[in-house]
Amino acid sequence: MIRAATDADAPEVAEIWNSAIRDTTITFNPDEKSVAEVAELIKNACFVWEYEGRVLGFARYFQFRGGAGYRFTVEHTIMLHPDAQGQGAGRKLMDAICADAKAAGMHTLFAGCSGENPDAVRFHAALGFQTVATLREVGFKFGRWIDLVLMQKHL
Repeated sequence: MIRAATDADAPEVAEIWNSAIRDTTITFNPDEKSVAEVAELIKNACFVWEYEGRVLGFARYFQFRGGAGYRFTVEHTIMLHPDAQGQGAGRKLMDAICADAKAAGMHTLFAGCSGENPDAVRFHAALGFQTVATLREVGFKFGRWIDLVLMQKHL
């Protein structure tokens, strides 16, 4: 089931997010997030996929850059627990945030995919995102430089 995130989801969302921070390069951030920080981040424009009483994925969107000129452009984060991959949850979460962002008057949604995550690039392309830039060696994690692939979808 896809639903809006609540404060009660923060521990499970933090677990998913921190696992990705610790173990992967899908995020370049090396610092784990506290449950309190996650609770604040998921207050607006965040959806979770709940299955059999467990939160197994989340997606949220937020302003792309600061300033009024960017007020109709957002970017997103989407992460799934390894148990949830390949079950269609990612597509359902993306559908939810795209519909919500469009209803909120947003015009463009960006995805920033790690160059080491070709599955994310394929996933976003299948949902209508187009690659608009590859920023070479802008991320650094696990002792190496990583590219960032920017993808865009007009809502």
